[in-house]
Amino acid sequence: MKVLFAGGGTGGHLYPGIAMAGELRKLLPNVEISFAGTTSGIEASEVPRLGYQLHLIPVRGLKRGLSLATIAANFGVLADFAAALIRAIALVHREAPDVVVGTGGFVSAPLLLAAQLMRKKTLIQEQNAFPGVTTKLLAALASEVHLSFEDARRFLPKTRRIFVTGNPARSFEVEERSRARARFGLREERPTLLVFGGSRGARAINNAVLQHLGKITASANLLWQTGALDYERIKGLAKPSPHLWIAPYIEEMGAAYSAADLVLCRAGASSIAELTNLGKPSVLVPYPFATGDHQRHNAKALVTGGAALVVEDDSLAGESAVNTILALLNNSENLRNMGEASRKLAYPDAAHQLAVRIIALAQKH
Repeated sequence: MKVLFAGGGTGGHLYPGIAMAGELRKLLPNVEISFAGTTSGIEASEVPRLGYQLHLIPVRGLKRGLSLATIAANFGVLADFAAALIRAIALVHREAPDVVVGTGGFVSAPLLLAAQLMRKKTLIQEQNAFPGVTTKLLAALASEVHLSFEDARRFLPKTRRIFVTGNPARSFEVEERSRARARFGLREERPTLLVFGGSRGARAINNAVLQHLGKITASANLLWQTGALDYERIKGLAKPSPHLWIAPYIEEMGAAYSAADLVLCRAGASSIAELTNLGKPSVLVPYPFATGDHQRHNAKALVTGGAALVVEDDSLAGESAVNTILALLNNSENLRNMGEASRKLAYPDAAHQLAVRIIALAQKH
């Protein structure tokens, strides 16, 4: 059995494919797995590092806007897409996969379309509550479409081939809270706020936390992943405190989640999946420039389920926002209720269920 994964650009599009590939190897040790991606995406380094073959397909995404420069640039993008489609058809013909799995990113569109034109089985895995352009355009021709949020269904054609399976996410080993806090040198008896914005960080979140750092550490522990871009600046400005742990990146993310009572972060699909799988309450700050405003849709799903609060990017630095966060952090009953609501939205076996569906498609004639 051969499976070709198409997706990448960001970790949010790549890692669900990696998770599914890992489950496929558990279920079928002899399965042949390869990935298609671009030289500019995270897959260029991560896929070979993890031991999978990577096929490179040059492709660019359409630019948004109606200016003459944007329209002119998009003619070039469309020409590139046509060339990418030809290369994708050649790749699918050469590799002869039983199933092509699209997880988003620029490269998934030509690969999925090529496979559909060649009557190959295709499975689309959509991470966000507001589906991407590729999912919306190609869902009708896909063998199966798997969503992470029920709310995403309303944006797609009505078909019985759409399922809500969840978003495959990293799995973490849960530790006892006091032990986890001790790992970071934090006081066990204090409530703990975990802040992160991804490996590159989130500047609006970092600036707001820095502005109110003294107020936060006066009553709580702060576990803060700044991202690489802001770390040196923030490290130089942050006043040292025994209640503060700060780093550009958290290697022991399972311990960080275990130590935290509340999480402040963006509303990316991978973060949402991790929060719900672990039953963590959160304050979400949707990235306002995300494509299709999909982070707001992701956050809305958790807010509607009672698992999160939302603070807007442009109001995060205000006194009202920090007061809201600290009030919640010190309300154990509300945190417990939100944590239970978060866990109800989880799909902890998403990667396994998707692997099972991929195998079933491959065996279907």
